[in-house]
Amino acid sequence: MKLESRIPSGPLAQKWDRHRFESKLVNPANKRKFDVIVVGSGLAGASAAASLGELGYQVKCFCFQDSPRRAHSIAAQGGINAAKNYQNDGDSVQRLFYDTIKGGDFRAREANVYRLAQVSANIIDQCVAQGVPFAREYGGLLANRSFGGTQVSRTFYARGQTGQQLLLGAYQALARQIAAGSVKMYPRTEMLELVVVEGQAKGIVTRNLVTGEILSHAADAVVLATGGYGNVFFLSTNAKGCNVTALWRAYRRGAAFANPCYTQIHPTCIPVSGDHQSKLTLMSESLRNDGRVWVPKKKGDTRAPRDIPEEERDYYLERKYPSYGNLAPRDISSRAAKEACDAGRGVGSSGLGVYLDFADSIQRLGEDKIRERYGNLFDMYEKITGENAYRTPMRIYPAVHYAMGGLWVDYNLMSNLPGLFVLGEANFSDHGANRLGASALMQGLADGYFVLPYTIGHYFASTRQLKPATSHPEFKKAEEEARSRLARLLSGKGKRTVLSLHRELGKLLWEKCGMARSEAGLKEALRIIPGLREEFWQNHLVPGNNESFNQALEYAGRVADFMEFAELLCADALHRNESCGGHFRVEYQTEDGEARRDDENFSYVAAWEYQGEGRAPLLHKEPLTFEELKLATRSYK
Repeated sequence: MKLESRIPSGPLAQKWDRHRFESKLVNPANKRKFDVIVVGSGLAGASAAASLGELGYQVKCFCFQDSPRRAHSIAAQGGINAAKNYQNDGDSVQRLFYDTIKGGDFRAREANVYRLAQVSANIIDQCVAQGVPFAREYGGLLANRSFGGTQVSRTFYARGQTGQQLLLGAYQALARQIAAGSVKMYPRTEMLELVVVEGQAKGIVTRNLVTGEILSHAADAVVLATGGYGNVFFLSTNAKGCNVTALWRAYRRGAAFANPCYTQIHPTCIPVSGDHQSKLTLMSESLRNDGRVWVPKKKGDTRAPRDIPEEERDYYLERKYPSYGNLAPRDISSRAAKEACDAGRGVGSSGLGVYLDFADSIQRLGEDKIRERYGNLFDMYEKITGENAYRTPMRIYPAVHYAMGGLWVDYNLMSNLPGLFVLGEANFSDHGANRLGASALMQGLADGYFVLPYTIGHYFASTRQLKPATSHPEFKKAEEEARSRLARLLSGKGKRTVLSLHRELGKLLWEKCGMARSEAGLKEALRIIPGLREEFWQNHLVPGNNESFNQALEYAGRVADFMEFAELLCADALHRNESCGGHFRVEYQTEDGEARRDDENFSYVAAWEYQGEGRAPLLHKEPLTFEELKLATRSYK
């Protein structure tokens, strides 16, 4: 395996423009000759499929939901970043670039991040033209608010449902192309295998989730936009259907998996309430604009929050990080909450919670203004907890949220497998070791609307390998492997539900590879996971058959892949003997408990190559070079 990042030469601010000019083009008439498969219909997938269809390519788009509108992008609540500087508060492309590199703890590619900052402004214009109802100021200009890790207001939002509104905009563009005949939509369809022909990605094998039919689909290129793998931890803020299967199938076919240990813990989630939960609910980070985070100063203080006077409260983020206060980055805020709870100052019945208090903002701005900004989030909180957050502080605690790691891609968003492009959360490229809030929507739409349409054309114009027929032996081989795997899953007549096995795996990972990691804990996890995987295959129970709608079978396939992926996750965390962003090794911290990077030995992208069943993966390193910014200790104090 050879990792070629294909980063253009020249000054950073000119790389993308130069690259677009130097890229080969496909003329409009010839675009109709190329077929593209897009797996996933969230913001990255829908925007890519719509854009490619608009250009003239023939597109097949697949999603396992009943409609593209149900993609998990709908759950991104808080906003989308863009360097518009509408507030005239010092923002710029350079500032957004700097904040993103710093927020990722200097573990992302400069060139990719700078391009993301450059195209961010175009995204807002595109979405406004689509009719996305962004919040506006009294005079009619688009409103902005702040998010963690920044000192400017650059986040555009639509109350607390920004992801939903952006997805509807992308869906409208997609629906237009479906009606025009350039995109064919395949809902309720899951990718089971990637097909590689003569070293290039040329198709996929799918299962119809309603009928069980196994089919092959051939194309000139395959685009994966399937989101992240946070559900490997069982409890996360991800929708229950989110999984690692598409990425894992590609990895087993030769695609490098980059930085899997970079998983993000979000600081503002509703705390765990019991074993009955299958997922956790996110309270948007935007709430930290007007909410103040605190815990009692006294250990074991069980008084109601309104009975605790100001002088007995510890607004620990404001105390520890005065320059950023309650808008400190997610990884830092999460660890600070854990630290307070571990010290016995947590709130709620479990002691695993901190307060997010809006009393000061309501007094300053009025309840109507807070309701206008966050009303649907407050309503959701009350439905889940039975508490009115206008009257009493919210209780929050960190939870698994986002995957910064993903398949390795070059500057063109193509993996090391030619013809396999990876977008959005499914790739590793833009966020380093920690994603700043409101940057996920930005990346997904940047990749789909403004990057892939250029780079995929260059690939088509540069390759002479045509789309094979689905009768090709590689398709038949992949189909047989998919059927064999389904049969093996259905043969399970043991005594344990797949849910119980997934919960056991998730608990192990949360404890050993969650907010805090150690060499001993990771080695213990790596010792236990193979046995748990064997327990899965020996004792799992999957009722039903493959010829009908069978959600137990769907779930079992996804958990089987989690059982394998978990080992790679822990191996990556074990090999990285440093702390950076969301990867916090307790052995590597400063005297005041902050992450301690090791730039001399670990300033690289860790890209793992599959070596076969039962064999350790092979590590490849892509060095990270910083031409524009100097490596520096990340400080938000």
